[in-house]
Amino acid sequence: MAVALDAMGGDRGPGPLVEGAVAAARDFGIEVILVGDKPLLEKELERLKADGLPICIQHATQVVGMAEAPSEALRRKKDSSIRVAFNLAKEGKAQGVVSAGNSGATLATAMFVLGRVKGIRPAIATLIPTLKETGLMIDVGANVDCKPHHLLQFGIMGSIFAKEFLKKPSPRIGLLSIGEEDSKGNQQVKKAYDFLAAADLNFVGNVEGRDVFKGDVDVVVCDGFVGNICLKLSEGLAEAVLTMLRNEIEGNLLAVMGYGLAKKAFRRFKQRVDYSEYGGAPLLGVKGTVIICHGRSGPRALKNAIRVADNLAALNLSEKIQNSISERKDFLRIV
Repeated sequence: MAVALDAMGGDRGPGPLVEGAVAAARDFGIEVILVGDKPLLEKELERLKADGLPICIQHATQVVGMAEAPSEALRRKKDSSIRVAFNLAKEGKAQGVVSAGNSGATLATAMFVLGRVKGIRPAIATLIPTLKETGLMIDVGANVDCKPHHLLQFGIMGSIFAKEFLKKPSPRIGLLSIGEEDSKGNQQVKKAYDFLAAADLNFVGNVEGRDVFKGDVDVVVCDGFVGNICLKLSEGLAEAVLTMLRNEIEGNLLAVMGYGLAKKAFRRFKQRVDYSEYGGAPLLGVKGTVIICHGRSGPRALKNAIRVADNLAALNLSEKIQNSISERKDFLRIV
């Protein structure tokens, strides 16, 4: 089975996307279906000397722009690279879909074509570096307006993901709030706290923003509005810290000498905070495997996103989420 890549999405054109697909096919042996303008993609493959690799092309005549409304894309662009990629997954010709294109259109098309797990609001999860092990934050952008029971659903899906993908036997679930006490937070968070505490999850209570990266919880639950701000703030901070360090080092001879001794440590730090290390963010709660990438993703990020899609498909994660929700249907109906 192959991973379908929306090769026309993203901010930088198909070049970096195809390069990432070639790297994934070459290094991991993953079969990739490039979806998009066939003549253009053939030129990219020729440029990258990809002969003999498990890569094929599925032609699509349309492209969804980054600023286009998802509803318009669904209605008017039925042969877009995003839509065709999901059709391949629906038809069983691909085991997962990766896109660095319009995230709203990707989310809407995934729900429309693949369908969502019954009783669940799909959410975007992202892997985050911590002082201990890799953690997870959910939701980071799919749902800007949430009800308390949606946060409970995110906690369930995050727990399953952490157990299956991160190999944590009993993932610790934390609810992002403005204080550790159960009385802190807005009405949405307070009610969600009660739901999570009553569920059969390893819920450890509220977690403050400053504690997200300590690693004391494995899954941080929040609504998509707050989660997206946290994600982009963290990415911006990491980039700013690296830039400030570089500027300080370049302006001081002793610092340059010290950097030479600590070069490997700096490289490891950069690797830990670089979003391309994780590739993209899985969309949980739909009937299939979907990875949503940054629009500015480069070849390394796409390579890793394809790897993650392949791994998640092998784990049958969407089916396990469906089974877990079915087992909890009576409890979910009450809340």
